[in-house]
Amino acid sequence: MTTPDFDVIIVGAGLSGIGAAYHLQARCPDKSYAILEGREAIGGTWDLFRYPGIRSDSDMHTLGYDFKPWKARKAIADGSSILSYVRETAAENGIDRHIRFNSLVQEASWDSEAAVWTLTILDRTTGQTSDLTCRMLHMCAGYYSYEGGYKPDFPGENSFAGRVIHPQAWPEDLDYAGKKVVVIGSGATAVTLVPEMAKTAAHVTMLQRSPTYIVSRPAEDRIALGLRKILPEKLAYGLTRWKNTLLQMLFFRMARRRPDKVKDRIIGMAREELGEGHDIETHFTPDYNPWDQRLCLVPDGDLFTALRDGDATITTDTIETFTETGIKLSSGQELEADIVVSATGLQLEFMGGAVLKVDGARIDPASLHGYRGIMFTNVPNLVVTFGYTNASWTLKADLIAKYVTRLLKHMDKTGAVEVRPIPESDPGDAPWLDFSSGYVTRALHKLPRQGTSAPWKLNQNYIQDIFEIRHAPLDDGVLQYRRAGDPYFSDKHADAAAAIAAE
Repeated sequence: MTTPDFDVIIVGAGLSGIGAAYHLQARCPDKSYAILEGREAIGGTWDLFRYPGIRSDSDMHTLGYDFKPWKARKAIADGSSILSYVRETAAENGIDRHIRFNSLVQEASWDSEAAVWTLTILDRTTGQTSDLTCRMLHMCAGYYSYEGGYKPDFPGENSFAGRVIHPQAWPEDLDYAGKKVVVIGSGATAVTLVPEMAKTAAHVTMLQRSPTYIVSRPAEDRIALGLRKILPEKLAYGLTRWKNTLLQMLFFRMARRRPDKVKDRIIGMAREELGEGHDIETHFTPDYNPWDQRLCLVPDGDLFTALRDGDATITTDTIETFTETGIKLSSGQELEADIVVSATGLQLEFMGGAVLKVDGARIDPASLHGYRGIMFTNVPNLVVTFGYTNASWTLKADLIAKYVTRLLKHMDKTGAVEVRPIPESDPGDAPWLDFSSGYVTRALHKLPRQGTSAPWKLNQNYIQDIFEIRHAPLDDGVLQYRRAGDPYFSDKHADAAAAIAAE
């Protein structure tokens, strides 16, 4: 058995990776670790995205860490404030000293004989590759490709005389003051961009193929601010965190049980915000139920304000072709534009795009089933952080980070060098995400699957996960452990590898 370079390697120095490192060094101070970050900075999403108005679409009392209170007044925070929060967490806990920047993991290969992961790492500064080994691999690389977002090939785009931009690659030199702007899309990025750009643009049009549920929420949480005046900071933060978590869960449950009622209420609120003269039926009434896709949050109703004031408009239509001066729609209408922003979504990606191998066999992620949403069938010593789609990402990231520390302690206590989930029977089969959004459906064939019952079913319920992750038994008959000198587990991936090779 080989002695690895590190006990644990964390991949990603964003919100999840910094949190994982905090919990690891706080609960397992004897474990050596490194963080591999493919870019040159801490922050992940909050450093990558630079488009105007970038902000959270979850409140920071739940998107923030459970161990570090959010101190700013605004609960719906701007991107720079969130980035400062993540970097401050890393610096004040010495986590930044463990980060290796510009280190892109290209391949992760498990060797049962050595009982280690070997990571092939590209140094993006020099272009050279090198290897690092670890006993436990914790992937905190997020869920989308950092190399570029999703952008359709628009008919006639080359004829357009203006600029076409994707928010994931926002140019620093873009001056949109006094310009006519069309933002294509209706998701979280679009509803953030439109009111912000409308402050100085000549006019902004949000061009959507179909409507999205849009909900206004105060940027400041008055109850949270009140609690901070009378209670110790950590207690006030904890109470606010639970308040917001429970309210979100209640809203989600209502949306599932009484979708028509919730739909009517959301659309009614949009009507109240906009008043007369706006076509609510066309522009704000989706043809799906709430939470079949993620709802869009607008702080203090900023999008509705821009629409009421006439600084922005919404057009619901499809694109026939770009023209030299803008976009011609299928209805025959033409939208003039100097700048077009293609807020058309992300490219989902598993494990940051790294190739996964077990004992020489390349693993197709789509052949795997998730165990408690964090480990995968017959893949040893690998944990992947994937947060909630209906709540703040960090709620689950914190649970997973703590689970890793429990698992490491249990392995030390029992002398195990390897752990892998092995199904006792067919876990059932369902898509990894039960979401109809385009960025999800485009990528389902590349993602792992989930089962139909515990522990293979992916929960979207924080309280349920407290019991099924934080307090889950580590000897449940599914997790199989191997000590040094024990026989290797049988190769469960041989058939899958052969099938991939045959293709």
